[in-house]
Amino acid sequence: MTIANLSRRTLLQVGGTLLASTALPTFALAQGAGNRLIVAADSEPKNLNPAIVASNGVFFIASKVIEPLAEASFDGKDGLAPRLATSWEGSADGKSVTFKLREGVKWHDGKPFTSADVAYSALSIWKPLQNLGRLVFANLEAVETPDATTAVFKFSKPTPLQLIRNALPVVSSVVPKHLYEGTDIATNPANVKLVGTGPFKLTEYKPGEYYRLTKNADYWGKGEPKIDEIIFRVLPDRAGAGAALEAEEIQLAAFSAVPLTDLARISKVPGIKVISKGYEALTYQLVVEINHRRKELGDVKVRQAIAHAIDKKFVVDTIFLGYAAASTGPVPKNAPEFYDASVPTYAFDIAKANALLDEAGYKKGAGGTRFSLKLRPAPYFNETKQFGDYLRQALAAVGIDAQLINADSAAHQKAVYTDHDYDLAIGPPVFRGDPAISTTILVQSGIPAGVPFSNQGGYENKELDGIIGRASETIDTAARTELYKQFQKIVATDLPLINVAEWGFITVARDTVSNVSNNPRWAVSNWSDTALKS
Repeated sequence: MTIANLSRRTLLQVGGTLLASTALPTFALAQGAGNRLIVAADSEPKNLNPAIVASNGVFFIASKVIEPLAEASFDGKDGLAPRLATSWEGSADGKSVTFKLREGVKWHDGKPFTSADVAYSALSIWKPLQNLGRLVFANLEAVETPDATTAVFKFSKPTPLQLIRNALPVVSSVVPKHLYEGTDIATNPANVKLVGTGPFKLTEYKPGEYYRLTKNADYWGKGEPKIDEIIFRVLPDRAGAGAALEAEEIQLAAFSAVPLTDLARISKVPGIKVISKGYEALTYQLVVEINHRRKELGDVKVRQAIAHAIDKKFVVDTIFLGYAAASTGPVPKNAPEFYDASVPTYAFDIAKANALLDEAGYKKGAGGTRFSLKLRPAPYFNETKQFGDYLRQALAAVGIDAQLINADSAAHQKAVYTDHDYDLAIGPPVFRGDPAISTTILVQSGIPAGVPFSNQGGYENKELDGIIGRASETIDTAARTELYKQFQKIVATDLPLINVAEWGFITVARDTVSNVSNNPRWAVSNWSDTALKS
């Protein structure tokens, strides 16, 4: 069963309470909001520029204002829909990619969009500054602009077109050269007061309250956007989103802003719909990160035992309430281009786990304990914290005493990714359409300390590193895909980490909102065709 079909599952009934700020202006629909979409936002990114920070929290707001070269699509060629680029073609040697750009596009300040903006964004921002662009464009050495609608990317080493294509929706947000050139990019006011080419303009931001986006009447797309205004209302407590929907104070809550435990109840409320589609290109993965410096965890039999001790079905049904799927390996099922179902798997088997631990030489002591471990769950989602509680109990069943340490985001990241002060950690990495983007980094050796969401466990496998390296320069799509199937088999066999579950998010909306979830990155796409029924 795919994540897109899981919304049929029934859930526990738990009421939500509205925790709206009394300082907020009243945007209630009952007061005649007109053609205005009011959306729950649970965070306020400090930097709204997606060319610098390619993250879902930033994209959620900024993608309506600043556009990429291409967006993910359910039915477009190569799974892409053109945005600022209308086509892209790679050279036979893998050392150049030519983009034809859309004509007649204007920035929100009226200046023309040209190839110079693409070249500047790529060389001055994506490659040196962006969290993901640093990987994708590591070998980019020049961008030629023979005319205003052509940009030719030149690479010093062969760079797979498959990677470039898969990465475009995430890494290619274009910003206006005329507002950034000659400035300190990191502190440029345009990082917050966005100027883009998208269907909406960012016109107002009140910290702790809301972001206001208004329709761009000069948008290049087919006709004007169908919504006059989008209000992202800051509701940091997720328990408030469901009640705000019921009270018709908001019309849409994306990224599971309504807690999973509220969905069964709210799905029965007249006028509200629960949608699990639209996150296929944003698959989150629940993984157990392993510190291989610890003697016991350096033994593959111990790692296999831990994998056998985890009841994935229980995790999916009880922690995720059915809104997830059990993982088989490091590539999720929602990535059919790369997914390999034939990798080794580890059925829930307590007897097998105990036998492997005995074989590894870690017999139970008088109290039934073999050894103790320090376990740090990531604090980002309720599900990662709940899985920490579950894993502690699951390990106790095989004689491993897991000492649970909960911390806030900053402390957790420092402990795991800088200080290596953990034995097991629970993380939720995102699969972004290609293993080279935020997946291989989880197991590749030689990652400097302090890089979040990377292999900080000291794991090293020369064969795996070699495959990752070859894939990064293999321009033949079939050969590159085959390398990543080998990659999956090694990871699933040697278990540098343990993949447990994979999930997409949920959107809850009033039924007056149409054209919702119509692409695999809908929540972080431009919403140019999203509409409101009167």
